Amino acid sequence: MASGSEYFNRCGPKYLSNIDWNNAHHRRRSTSQTRREFFNFKVVNALIDVVNALIDDNDKSIFGAIFEYKPSAYSYHRSLDRSPRYVIAFRGTLIKLESFARDLKLDIDIIRNGLHHTGRFRTAIKAVLDLVSVVGSSKVWLTGHSLGAAMAMLAGKNMAKRGNFLEAFLFNPPYVSPPIERIKNKKVRHGLRFAGTLIKAGIAFAAAASDNHNNSNGIQDSSFAAISGWIPCLFVNHLDPICSEYIGHFKHKKKLEDIGAGGLARLTSQHSLGNMAMNAVGIKGIDTSEPLHLLPSANLAVNLYPCQDMISAHELHQWWRPDLNLSCSVYKYK
Repeated sequence: MASGSEYFNRCGPKYLSNIDWNNAHHRRRSTSQTRREFFNFKVVNALIDVVNALIDDNDKSIFGAIFEYKPSAYSYHRSLDRSPRYVIAFRGTLIKLESFARDLKLDIDIIRNGLHHTGRFRTAIKAVLDLVSVVGSSKVWLTGHSLGAAMAMLAGKNMAKRGNFLEAFLFNPPYVSPPIERIKNKKVRHGLRFAGTLIKAGIAFAAAASDNHNNSNGIQDSSFAAISGWIPCLFVNHLDPICSEYIGHFKHKKKLEDIGAGGLARLTSQHSLGNMAMNAVGIKGIDTSEPLHLLPSANLAVNLYPCQDMISAHELHQWWRPDLNLSCSVYKYK
């Protein structure tokens, strides 16, 4: 969760005096914080939280903004061709009385896989669609932290299904699952993941055998394959229970592929055991179709820098450090 006290002017990456858009670290630092005109970003539009096409009278919070990148007329760098024209940024959960209740409800919507039904997302995706229709997908980037990362991820997946692959930089994105990656015993971790894979495979096969599910499963398979060419950049901390399971998810998927079980990996990577379990025990409002947090491909950057606690492992400003110890891997859908 992003604290309201995390102000860029006080603790942002002031050491970065110019941006090389070919440098992955510069792209990470600039997209994790675009507030300052120091980076030549200017706010051109704020996104107001709308519920059912009406302004939320109880909240009225600004949950994101569209930044326009305007480099100085006196500056030139060969990497400018890779720069965005606009960055659409979404904030995380705010610990502020006037917006916390609304943000917390959206956090619960993520757990229930219902973020795509919310008024806030409808406002967000409309802003993305409108901007892309004007300037094209190559000049629009998405970014967000925590709740905002989930919003940006959902917008990116929706655009990918339309054939528009937007660059995305997602910081501490939520992964709805028990934090198996935090278990220190490697054999226990692998055992739990393999057991989960078998359970998901059994449920998926049973659903496919039913005439009532055949058509919907086929749609889900094609939908998952359709976004496989979209490779968002995920930034996760191995000590953060909210996002660390992305590490195990992609490692386990690769392990299955390496032993010749690629088909099983493709099948089970489209299903969330948590959502299946909540739906099976009768928890209402659980949407089991294409869980938000499941991605076919990703550029995964893991922060291995020591953190004091789980809270600091989830904070946004960790990504501004010049001395980060990052482990980076690209996982592509096969």
